[in-house]
Amino acid sequence: MTAASSSEHVASWYAATANPTPERPALTGEVDCDVCVVGAGFTGMSAALHLAERGHSVAVLEAARVGYGASGRNGGQIVNSYSRDLDVIEARYGAETARALGDMAFEGNRIIRERVERYAIDCDLRDGNLFAACNAKQLDGLRAHKALWERYGYTELELLEGTAVKREVESDRYSGALVDHGGGHLHPLNLVLGQAAALESLGGRIYERSSVTGIDHGEPVVVRTPSGRIKAERVVMAGNAYLKGVLPEIEGRSMPCGTQIIATEPLGEARARALIPNGLAVEDCNYLLDYYRLTRDHRLLYGGGVNYGGDDPRDIESLIRPKMLETFPSLADVGVEYAWSGTFLMTLNRLPQFGVINGNVYYAQGYSGHGVTCTHLAGKLIAEVIEGRSERFDAFAGLPHLPFPGGRLLRVPLSALGAWYYQARDRLGI
Repeated sequence: MTAASSSEHVASWYAATANPTPERPALTGEVDCDVCVVGAGFTGMSAALHLAERGHSVAVLEAARVGYGASGRNGGQIVNSYSRDLDVIEARYGAETARALGDMAFEGNRIIRERVERYAIDCDLRDGNLFAACNAKQLDGLRAHKALWERYGYTELELLEGTAVKREVESDRYSGALVDHGGGHLHPLNLVLGQAAALESLGGRIYERSSVTGIDHGEPVVVRTPSGRIKAERVVMAGNAYLKGVLPEIEGRSMPCGTQIIATEPLGEARARALIPNGLAVEDCNYLLDYYRLTRDHRLLYGGGVNYGGDDPRDIESLIRPKMLETFPSLADVGVEYAWSGTFLMTLNRLPQFGVINGNVYYAQGYSGHGVTCTHLAGKLIAEVIEGRSERFDAFAGLPHLPFPGGRLLRVPLSALGAWYYQARDRLGI
């Protein structure tokens, strides 16, 4: 994981309300361990914690701070399944692959809840999320979505049609919605900080401000930083969009993308509950979707859009505030106190990339905007494959991944052109 542009957390509402956490030292000298994990986000912490629970000695390298990347900046929504749902997986890759991934599609959610309970992690965990349809076509899609998940054994969904959606969201934008009573939302930075503390309680070591400058493949693998190195039997690469230049062989089939979030000033409990009466997290069904939820101090946290290439826009509020007001015109008088960006990694097929290099360097990345749950599943599967149980890891590793059309030079404009096309279809309801 190469050095981040800053070693401190971005000025987000999450950082402002983070639980107290110690600063970890940078790596100096030489350290030996069973497994070296590169990246202290959800994937890295999940893998490290699962491995430590199984008795492995684990050392984690982080270029900035624990949770610095997308894991500490995202919308905090616990959304089941994957960025491409099970019907697409079945159509493209066959019933056997769909069944294998379907059996795991709701597991990341369970892992998060188990972690929160076992280690008493204070991360504002709340139940319930909602998929909102902006037109009749999208509502038809939600009906099919419900039937699909129920076919895979998931029975926590409730369809709301027409004005019934106002039971959950006081907005005129929607023609219906699908409530996932088994989903939820949380404070993602506090979740990853809590997992880091849990890892250290089991003897795991975390080194912050320790960017990876190179990897010497072999047995053991040597992972180098500016002031030290780690010798490990196994290495887990969990830098996701912030992993640049260390393993070029896994970078060409993915693209960094940015998304932006704002947090309003406190609304007060009554005004906040008038917007989202039962406190669900919401996302719409557009190609470039909006997502939002209430925070524990009664702010509205609102995000949306995608910036291909991952560069931060100059004025986040000017991009997101109009989206918020389209959904909730009554908030025209409300100020915005926080605005920030986060970079995630997108693949062409919108499914995560798993794999192994030289038999002892493992990676999982490219969750394509659906990472809160899938990262936690990925960490468990990495622990399984390191212990010799490869079937579930291999179900993901066997998915084909192609590079983006146009290569690195043209992938951003071509992706933006494609997004414009799908946005136009959303606006027309076709």
